[in-house]
Amino acid sequence: MSSRQPRWTQTWLGGVRSAGVDLGRPGERLGLPEHGSGSVAGFGRRLGALVIDWLICAWAITQGLLRIAPTQASWVPLLVLAAEYILLVGTIGSTLGMRLLGIRVAALGGGRPPLLSVVVRTVLLCLAVPAMIWDRDQRGLHDRAAGTVVVRI
Repeated sequence: MSSRQPRWTQTWLGGVRSAGVDLGRPGERLGLPEHGSGSVAGFGRRLGALVIDWLICAWAITQGLLRIAPTQASWVPLLVLAAEYILLVGTIGSTLGMRLLGIRVAALGGGRPPLLSVVVRTVLLCLAVPAMIWDRDQRGLHDRAAGTVVVRI
């Protein structure tokens, strides 16, 4: 086998890049920088911010302030999370977890996204599945539907 042609398992396991197809870096099609402020936030930061926000909503707010056990009313932490996202992303562009990890939600044209986009994005994020399907710019279906992108601060 030639050294130029990858084996079919390398192509299948490594994705299209291992087959020699260059799709560009995340955010390039959107005109975002490769590194630093304004670049596309990575998966680790996004997941970390979501975990921090979930812990705040499930433990601190639901159990601490509202005195509701998440095991008895499992929908309450999700409702609190949705309220946090709509309130904070709609006003300052990031949640508490996002702020701690240095990321924010931005409209594709720049700046803070409009409230309707934030609501659409939040509803789809709460459904979980749209957030797990990403494009090559690391935007989930919830970001694509809302016309937003998560960038580094």
